[in-house]
Amino acid sequence: MSREKNIILTARVVSMVFTPFYLPIVGLLSLFFLSYLSLMPLGYKLQVLALVYFFTILLPTVLIHLYRKYNGWNLIELGHKERRMVPYVISILCYFFCVYIMDMLHIPHFMGTIVSAALAIQIVCALINVWWKISTHTSAIGGVAGALFVFGELFGFNPIWWLCVVFVLAGMLGTSRMILRQHSLSQVVAGFLVGVVCSVLGLIYL
Repeated sequence: MSREKNIILTARVVSMVFTPFYLPIVGLLSLFFLSYLSLMPLGYKLQVLALVYFFTILLPTVLIHLYRKYNGWNLIELGHKERRMVPYVISILCYFFCVYIMDMLHIPHFMGTIVSAALAIQIVCALINVWWKISTHTSAIGGVAGALFVFGELFGFNPIWWLCVVFVLAGMLGTSRMILRQHSLSQVVAGFLVGVVCSVLGLIYL
């Protein structure tokens, strides 16, 4: 019995650590370390990261937490398909305002496209959720995989080892969501594929 509790606890920790909201931060960090943007002043990079962190992680997390507490739901209860639309709307609005402010501050366009790609993933998942519950956790890490592929092509570095790490993490995350009975295998895989496609298309065309 204790073994089962440990497995469930580990699955919960993995789900909490790899929140669906981290994609823009990971994308920007990749740019700042793996591209010519590494030459930008550290202070400026920290300001951009702080702005993106506030609107894409801190603000939606706090607002969704307050919404969940107001309704008296735990995390598992919030995961029901019919209860996920308000959190989707909250995150979409936060991401939209982040893109808008980045544009107003004239932050380089390619940085903004990372948040725009993450916004596109949120919107597609929200639309799918009307009919079918898809995994936003694996869509986020799928977005990371797609971003690494695009960055590798644009900036001429080999992302294979980074992709290997992402695929391992995606497997752990998808397994965790299934252990917690939040998603089926098809929902986990579909989420990952949606993330990859939206990220690649978003970074290329947005």
